[in-house]
Amino acid sequence: MSKKNLKEIVYDSVLNSIYSSEYRANEIITETSLIQKYGYSKSPIREALTALCHEGVLKNIPRCGYQVIALTSEDIQKMLEYRMVLETGMLRLCFDTITEKQLLHLDELSSLCRKNTEDVMEHWIYNMDFHIALLSLGGNDYACAQLKSCMNMLWRAYAQLHWNKWSHYNIPADMKYHDLILDAIRQKRLEDAIHYLKEDLNDFGTSSS
Repeated sequence: MSKKNLKEIVYDSVLNSIYSSEYRANEIITETSLIQKYGYSKSPIREALTALCHEGVLKNIPRCGYQVIALTSEDIQKMLEYRMVLETGMLRLCFDTITEKQLLHLDELSSLCRKNTEDVMEHWIYNMDFHIALLSLGGNDYACAQLKSCMNMLWRAYAQLHWNKWSHYNIPADMKYHDLILDAIRQKRLEDAIHYLKEDLNDFGTSSS
């Protein structure tokens, strides 16, 4: 694995600080503050902030700094609706071709989701890995990239709107539908698998409220 350059280090650090609510919605981040924080030159700092602007995470406000873009409950609902269409649609397309080897890999990811951890960010990564792996059974790399982008944005939205509540719910219990989805696939019960997938998405959408 190649070593990260300075821009990538700053990019990841700022993004993780937004995920953890260290930087909150509408907060202004300045190049000067990051130069002082990391001890790097202005160039990699600016490159990282510019990249985050291009991805819709930050907004450049001239002579002021970079504002953390706020996401709303309506944004969350739209993203969950998008995921519902994408994930259930792909499962229908590939259902008859799913192999036991693929299901065993999903079993491993599901077990990680049930891991007893108080780290909500770690749990989110496990959950994201499971859903992307499930979607990948359809063999569409573009769809997987879009789901990853959507889930990253959802992560930011939950952090902004629900962090205090969301960080205290029962993490392993929240993943109860993963095994039900896999059991239904093994038993060739398509509509049940779709039902449990929808319930999983709906459950995660309301678990922080």
